[in-house]
Amino acid sequence: MSEATVGTRGETVVHPTALVDDDAQLGQGVVVGPWAILGPRVRVGDGTEVGPRVLIERDTLVGEDCRIANGAVLGTDPQDLKFKGEDTVLEVGDRTVIREFATLNRGTEASGRTVVGSDCLLMAYTHVAHDCELGNHVILSNAVNMAGHVTIEDWVIVGGLTPIHQFVRIGAHAFVGGGSRIPQDVPPYCRVAGNPPGLFGLNSVGLERRGFSEEVRRSLKQAYRILFQSKLNLGQAVARVEVEVDAIPEVRHLIEFIRASERGITL
Repeated sequence: MSEATVGTRGETVVHPTALVDDDAQLGQGVVVGPWAILGPRVRVGDGTEVGPRVLIERDTLVGEDCRIANGAVLGTDPQDLKFKGEDTVLEVGDRTVIREFATLNRGTEASGRTVVGSDCLLMAYTHVAHDCELGNHVILSNAVNMAGHVTIEDWVIVGGLTPIHQFVRIGAHAFVGGGSRIPQDVPPYCRVAGNPPGLFGLNSVGLERRGFSEEVRRSLKQAYRILFQSKLNLGQAVARVEVEVDAIPEVRHLIEFIRASERGITL
């Protein structure tokens, strides 16, 4: 079991009932709760709290000032029949909160890693599958279930009880309503809900709260109307947006996201 250390963040405390592999590394001020288990090649950053009965199985990097709640399971093998025991990792950024009984798998040889960014909130019973990549400031509500290879960009909110199909992408600042089934890509800056899901306009409230200027929101609204409310097909609409809408970074990102889609766009 790792010995306690003292640093600028205070003492690192490991509960007597916890099991910490000799190959695990704990930063300054880490707290490990009762009956937690930390396996080989686990690294926990300064100031992080690992709650009771948490399992961090192996090959997992957890950033600084994270909070991992009771019964969460991190760094377990991918649930993929193609996985043959290759060395892969799970990476979690700084200040991320992982609530009760969430499960996060390592990657496969396809990408080698599963990634959760910084300042995220993963609520109870969420599942982050192998080779998924979450950006920063992502919120997954209770019981969001992700299949493998899902990409979620920065500042996305996904409502509870939402399954997300493998290889789906959800664009930055999008909002997905609870209980939706997401089999195709969700365009950035938009709201999606339902089963089957459909678009419900821009995520206007979220964009305003995050400080997007009126000019940016106006340009995004103009692009949205052309892309999703005109009688043009999506290819024609993208071409028209490039001609008629100011090429600000947000509009360019929206267009590039649509062009890169392999599973199709939620409409």
